[in-house]
Amino acid sequence: MTTAMPFIAACRGEPTQHTPIWLNRQAGRYMPAYHRIKGDLTSKAFFLHPERAADMTLTAQRLLGVDAAILFTDLLPVLELIGLDLDYKSGVGPVFSNPLREAKVIESLPGYEMARDMACISECIGLVLAGLPREVALIGFAGAPFTLASYAVEGRGGGNKEWVKRMMHDAPAVWAKLMQALVDLVADFVDLQVKAGVHAIQLFDSWVGALSSSDYRRFVAPWTNVLIDRIRENAGEQVPIILFAVGNGHLLADMYAAGPDVMALDWQVPLGETWDALGCRTVQGNLDPAVLLCDDKTIAAEARRILNETGGRPGHIFNLGHGVLPQTDERRVRRLVEMVRTFAGSL
Repeated sequence: MTTAMPFIAACRGEPTQHTPIWLNRQAGRYMPAYHRIKGDLTSKAFFLHPERAADMTLTAQRLLGVDAAILFTDLLPVLELIGLDLDYKSGVGPVFSNPLREAKVIESLPGYEMARDMACISECIGLVLAGLPREVALIGFAGAPFTLASYAVEGRGGGNKEWVKRMMHDAPAVWAKLMQALVDLVADFVDLQVKAGVHAIQLFDSWVGALSSSDYRRFVAPWTNVLIDRIRENAGEQVPIILFAVGNGHLLADMYAAGPDVMALDWQVPLGETWDALGCRTVQGNLDPAVLLCDDKTIAAEARRILNETGGRPGHIFNLGHGVLPQTDERRVRRLVEMVRTFAGSL
């Protein structure tokens, strides 16, 4: 680990020669290379194929010239280790055919052996590290407990989380049992990635914005806190933890209280004001992904606006407030990276 990596230095709040940039879902369907490398594999097979997933991770970093690569996989296959049956359906997205809604099922989840069952992830990390430039960091990731619970209980993404909220309120002991199981699962999955050599971890709590502040504090915050403590206990202080969500402006203070090193901000909050209000060392964000569908002039103006909000102070990692949209032109993504480098150097 070295602060010669601009991304890691920024995670620590240290000055860097340029504002580090990487992008959520930077290795995605918008890239022609994605479809070439995926070939005839199913989505799930692609995520778990060490060689092709490593190729996708490295290809995206090389084509964009970003300061960090993020492991190309998905946060959901790990749920199969506790008995869920995952499929990615065209036009629908990930679907679980056997959602966890009964207490007796949640109380008897199967065991697993992480090193064996997710050996493909360790192998992929090794392949990526062998091909990454020395100054480029590799980010591992996992779903946060609430978001994994949302998929596991609802059976799919989206919606108002009716089944989840019913369980939280009507069966809090069952909910606690599920969340404890997910904390253990995620902590073990992150530990696998750290031991394989990732330089940082991003926790995705993609669906947490569906909760009220009171529900978050009562049913979710304690488990997020435990998870971050577990990761830090296992990984040490040298592996930064990024906490990511969207539509969570009302939850940011509570989420930051869990102790992440970096708070990722979506595009719905002002970066500079929010950074000051939270008092955190490092923030990540927060360009609206839809801006990348606009012309270069608009992209440049929005990138400069965000950089101006930071005033050039250390601890800013430029990113989108969510992932690159599938219909985005890859050329515009590359231009964004170039613009951020140019503008940041002039602040």
